[in-house]
Amino acid sequence: MTVDGSDETGATGGPATLPGAPTAPGAANGESVLLEVRHLVQEFPIRNAGGVKGGMLQAVSDVSFTLRAGEALGIVGETGSGKSTLARSVIQAPPPRSGEVIFDGVDLTKLRRRQLGPLRRHVQMVFQDPYSSLDPKWRVKDIVAEPLVAYEAGDRRQRQARVDELLDLVGLDPETYGARRPGQLSGGQAQRVAIARAIALHPQLVICDEPVSSLDVLVQAQVLNLFEKLRQELALAYLFIAHDLALVKQVSDRVIVLYLGKVCELGPSDGLYAEPLHPYTLALLKSIPDTDPTIRRARTKEVISGELPSPLDPPSGCRFRTRCPRAQARCAEEVPVLRPLRKDHFVACHFPLHERGGGAVGAAGTAVALGEASA
Repeated sequence: MTVDGSDETGATGGPATLPGAPTAPGAANGESVLLEVRHLVQEFPIRNAGGVKGGMLQAVSDVSFTLRAGEALGIVGETGSGKSTLARSVIQAPPPRSGEVIFDGVDLTKLRRRQLGPLRRHVQMVFQDPYSSLDPKWRVKDIVAEPLVAYEAGDRRQRQARVDELLDLVGLDPETYGARRPGQLSGGQAQRVAIARAIALHPQLVICDEPVSSLDVLVQAQVLNLFEKLRQELALAYLFIAHDLALVKQVSDRVIVLYLGKVCELGPSDGLYAEPLHPYTLALLKSIPDTDPTIRRARTKEVISGELPSPLDPPSGCRFRTRCPRAQARCAEEVPVLRPLRKDHFVACHFPLHERGGGAVGAAGTAVALGEASA
């Protein structure tokens, strides 16, 4: 990515390319890293009715990860875990309180507002509710053409050809749907239009924020298949945000599990599902219908309960300790460090599941379930 304008020192040509090899969890030698997030923190001041500051909401706390070119990285967690805030911090909306967001060699946190404009060509978002992101007065062909017009991509005839190509790509016939308005579309069709608009400028990264949660199960499957098809055909990278691990597994190479703004676990999708290392990950797995035998084998009857603590006053030490059946005194005193326990598989837990009884999690592992009573 190139950025026009001057850097923070006033020199022309934009920020320098990041030197050296990536260091955040998930980076691999010899592979092209498109996005690297380092120690990102996002906090928001809370004020009462009189305007007096009432504390800081700790939405994202010291999160680091990498995303390789063409890779799909899932981000999962309960409502309030910081998933959407993390995604918006990546695109500097708003900028994080601290940390680095290095996209294609450029640290976005060092750019001035006007320098972030070109980012839109390379990073696009698809939102949860397609209707709220589409102008109800516009025709579908004008909605899809909007980014092409904004960036003066081609002449009118070339833009029209590109719109037809994009609608074909997402499975909508241009002749049938081009003249319709969002109110004349089903939820799945509207989301396909939103996806077509998102990929119009050939982005390198698409951030998908709960993109299928408002759709019914059958349409969810169709849209997820479309995401995977586009990734293969266009070499897209995805950040795919969801609260449902089952959905994320279908489209993600690796998965980040967030809890109250902290990374609990980060690993390959298959490995994380077959042998989760963090009790919270297993709690999320427990909420999935257990038709998958690999999930059933990973469960016993140990459970967790209680509500997500407030991000205004998170627990000391491990933030999950107040709901964790494995918590000990150390968990209240010491923040667990995200560390590798298997190849490309990281966990932030003092007592990870694989250490129970000296064996792997598998059939003998501890299972936990959100909000269930102990059997």
